[in-house]
Amino acid sequence: MTNIWVTGASSLIGYGILKSIRSTKRPYKLIGSTIHEDSIAPAFTDVCVKAPFSGSEGYLDWVIKVIKDNNVDLVIPSFDEDVSFLIDHRKQIELTGAKLVLNNAELVHLCNDKWEFYQTLKSNNCPYVIPSSLSSDFHELERDFGLPLLLKPRQGFASKGIFKVHDQNTFDLHKKEIGKKLMVQPLIGKDDEEFTTGAFCDGSGGYYAIITFRRRLSKEGYTNIAEVFQSKQIEEAVLNICKILKPIGPTNFQFRMHNGVCQLLEINPRFSASTSMRVAFGYNDAKMSIGYFLEGKIPKQPKIKKGKAIRYVEEFIFYS
Repeated sequence: MTNIWVTGASSLIGYGILKSIRSTKRPYKLIGSTIHEDSIAPAFTDVCVKAPFSGSEGYLDWVIKVIKDNNVDLVIPSFDEDVSFLIDHRKQIELTGAKLVLNNAELVHLCNDKWEFYQTLKSNNCPYVIPSSLSSDFHELERDFGLPLLLKPRQGFASKGIFKVHDQNTFDLHKKEIGKKLMVQPLIGKDDEEFTTGAFCDGSGGYYAIITFRRRLSKEGYTNIAEVFQSKQIEEAVLNICKILKPIGPTNFQFRMHNGVCQLLEINPRFSASTSMRVAFGYNDAKMSIGYFLEGKIPKQPKIKKGKAIRYVEEFIFYS
């Protein structure tokens, strides 16, 4: 039996990966880890392990112990901190014999700083990059970008910590953090013109499979409503960006349309919160990852069904 460990199993991304693997109906043994005492993780796993915080003292020894205790064949990290940790300690972990679902190391490190990410795309003449600045001169930014401005964390995810600025008084409240913690961008596009694309990338500047949703976000910054959307422009944008950054495996691209042109919001070099939604439309990147990273199988573009997915809150009951 193949043993697969998914970290962050109580998160939307984590149990989305687990649900996607379960949907294959293959007899995998699923191990999930979570920092929470009470979580949904046991509902989707065969073994649920209490985890320390990612990167805390002794974390590497704990990771290796979990792999050995459970004879883990494949490790799938579900969130940014674990992706970065596993990338940095890949050699030690792979000595156990376990395989890791990890993206291009350079891209992972680049995505940890959105300003450096912007600079890299700009220096490669990427036409989909959103203009950005580290200037703290309000009048200069108003002239160049217009209002409202967005103050965006250089590190972060799921639209957390973003401030929308309509006037100088609001700008001045956060001015000191620009450069060190924040960067500045214009507000581009509209909320109903936002798209999330999952691509299984080949590491050489292309991709094997792709799916795009037009989406609406929840207050937490995750996709709440997703509708299958076909766009040659977005597919060309993904290919252009892949040629520059060379991602490998499951990669999430987020776009907005602005004046008819798609603009890149960010890249997540990992699985995304839309993972389990995609399965319903024929795209299972968890299944692709098992085949690719563990069995050496090249993914093929699946036939994508049309439709819409809506997230809602539901209870899972654990009987005593």
